[in-house]
Amino acid sequence: MSEAFVDNLARLHGLDYTAIGLADLGKPQGYLDRQVKGWIDRYRGSQTHELPEVESISVWLNERKPGDASYALIHNDYKYDNIVLDPADITKIVGVLDWEMCTIGDPLTDLGTALAYWVDPQDPEELKQIRWGPTTLAGTMTRSELVCRYAQTTGRDVCDMIFYRVLALFKVAVIIQQIYYRYHQGLTRDTRFASMPEAIKVLLSAALRSAEDGSL
Repeated sequence: MSEAFVDNLARLHGLDYTAIGLADLGKPQGYLDRQVKGWIDRYRGSQTHELPEVESISVWLNERKPGDASYALIHNDYKYDNIVLDPADITKIVGVLDWEMCTIGDPLTDLGTALAYWVDPQDPEELKQIRWGPTTLAGTMTRSELVCRYAQTTGRDVCDMIFYRVLALFKVAVIIQQIYYRYHQGLTRDTRFASMPEAIKVLLSAALRSAEDGSL
């Protein structure tokens, strides 16, 4: 199932988006610059606590940002929650859901997002507590194995994947921060949101750890 997961993403990134009429879907030039600046700005616009990891990650992202490379049709929220499996054979993907964030951009940001949601068995327990899918089950590929398979399938250079995972972890943390901000401001009273700062801290810690030790 995990092999099908990454192979399907590789197929998506191999589509000729111009030939299928999607060339106007986004503005690929400068995509990565906009992503880094945009998510940092979104955090600042929804900040509720002083978290020192944010400044460290922001500086690191700006200093390590790769240059624009190739572009592809990207999903932007590719994870187990958004794929449909064949009930007769769960190693086959028959559909992908939630396309509202798709655009033309850097395909490695798409893989990075998948890695941000992918928790390995050896990860810290606090990260396992907020995992989004059955990625720690025996037989499942690790993040490193996903990246290697993607590289072999697509021929793309993945030497900067640490950057893309750090960016994606930061992005997910900011999305949760934006949701929590509404709760903090009294715009929603759902008490489930009260514990969100802990998840934000876990994601930021994972991003900073990956940046500092260079691990996927």
